[in-house]
Amino acid sequence: MATLRQWAQGARPRTFPNALAPVLLGSAAAAADGGGGFLWWKALAALIVALGFVIGVNYANDYSDGIRGTDDERIGPMRLVGSKAAAPGAVLRAAVASFAAAVVAGLVLAATSSWWLVVLGAGCLALAWFYTGGTNPYGYKGYGEVAVFLCFGLAAVLGSELSQTGRISASGALCAVGAGSFSAAVLAVNNLRDIDGDRASGKRTLAVRLGEPRARLLYLALAAAPFLITLGLAVIHPWTLLSLLAALILVKPASEVRHGARGQALIGALGATGAAMLAWAALTAAALCLFERGLL
Repeated sequence: MATLRQWAQGARPRTFPNALAPVLLGSAAAAADGGGGFLWWKALAALIVALGFVIGVNYANDYSDGIRGTDDERIGPMRLVGSKAAAPGAVLRAAVASFAAAVVAGLVLAATSSWWLVVLGAGCLALAWFYTGGTNPYGYKGYGEVAVFLCFGLAAVLGSELSQTGRISASGALCAVGAGSFSAAVLAVNNLRDIDGDRASGKRTLAVRLGEPRARLLYLALAAAPFLITLGLAVIHPWTLLSLLAALILVKPASEVRHGARGQALIGALGATGAAMLAWAALTAAALCLFERGLL
């Protein structure tokens, strides 16, 4: 039976910035845009949705890859099913419970704002499950980065803003693209780390399909994209240029990826990319909120 620590590791905390950053950005865009303004309880509900999806997809991925044998030889974080620490059924139930929490919070948001959020949530739920689940998982064909861009970028940021103001702003749209690029970068470096094992097991992630040299370029491009987005966002809110400071966190991981780090040497790069995402989101959100209050 898996310990509490192993269950926590199986939830993959390094991916939690993929949930925290988009909600932070969407809520800040709501504050800056006016409209209904920032509503703390809706921001909290949106965070429950995002965390539920992130934890749920991590457990679902653990379950689906584990029963296929894809996780029998892995470099990265704890795999509950692949390591035989937990029964597949228990991991599946954990995934379902996480998704259920997200669905309940999402329905509350939809009932108090827009029922379009139900459509958005249903689409994200399908993408979360069929990433590695089902008979024809799209994650095994190289579409994972596209899915996380859509779910943990566009949907999470814009859904957070829409639930609070009833509309989408230009600032929110730019933040959504930046968050999506960061989320895709996190998955890209994860898949680069696992490229040998995935290739051997027949899991054709985008890294496997592109080949190692181009997979490294993909990561660098995705990691740079949010900072290019910042330049566009600064046209509307000049103080968001402060978020360029988050690029300092990426100096080391970008150098490691560019100079050929492989396997376990990329574990730190994965964590640093998530940290940079959260820092970029926090600095951007702070600038947006302070701008709205006339303090900057």
